[in-house]
Amino acid sequence: MDLKLKGKTVLITGASQGIGEGLARAFAEEGCNLHIVARSGDRLNALKSELEAEHGVAVTAHALDLTEPRAIEQLVTAAGDVDILVNNAGVVPSGSLWDVDEAKWRAGWELKVFGYINLTRAIYPRMKANGGGVIINNIGNGGEVFDPAYVAGTTGNASLMAFTRAMGGHSLDDNIRVVGVNPGPVDTDRIYNMLKKRAADWLGDAGRYEELQQRYPLKRPAHVHEITDLIVFLASFRSGYTSGSIFTVDGGITSRRSVI
Repeated sequence: MDLKLKGKTVLITGASQGIGEGLARAFAEEGCNLHIVARSGDRLNALKSELEAEHGVAVTAHALDLTEPRAIEQLVTAAGDVDILVNNAGVVPSGSLWDVDEAKWRAGWELKVFGYINLTRAIYPRMKANGGGVIINNIGNGGEVFDPAYVAGTTGNASLMAFTRAMGGHSLDDNIRVVGVNPGPVDTDRIYNMLKKRAADWLGDAGRYEELQQRYPLKRPAHVHEITDLIVFLASFRSGYTSGSIFTVDGGITSRRSVI
């Protein structure tokens, strides 16, 4: 299936590892030129060299902390015109209302929740002026499963779901599509860290985290490509009538009403 993405310019935040790195690889395979953003310059530069050598695309690495003052303005100026924005950066800490104090809560939301909102605010007018584009928010199924042990995350993700629907409901008037993806557990370091914390809390031994993994559909988290392939498709013209929608990819976990 030809997605006709070759030559498109894609900006991906949180691109140094996990789903973000997987997205950079997937879009590069489609022939897209990339702007990749994360705090870790070393990881970004290594990924840049690899993708340019393998796929012959142009990759620009932006080693930035998007929570810093003027960082988003700096990024948007440096990146210039982009066709596709994938908001992906940020991890909100897990824990109960009493585990996550105000400082940790605000720090988690500053990058993920406000980072998505502020980068969209900055990019959207440029896309509109250039005739259109696509904004995809990688959110998380915590916004659908209201887990008190992930209270800051579930609240933040639910906010981003509402933001995505609010923006995407009318964005096609400007030839811009705004779409959300809600992954469940994915085979990255983040999910194993969470499982170990839950195993310590529930079973008294972080080393028993694999027992919790057995509760997942297929007894495993999603492969990274099972998330990134969908996002690449949603970014393409073949999904051209899709906006204001959120796609959950969690093997049915949300329908079970449990994050584990």
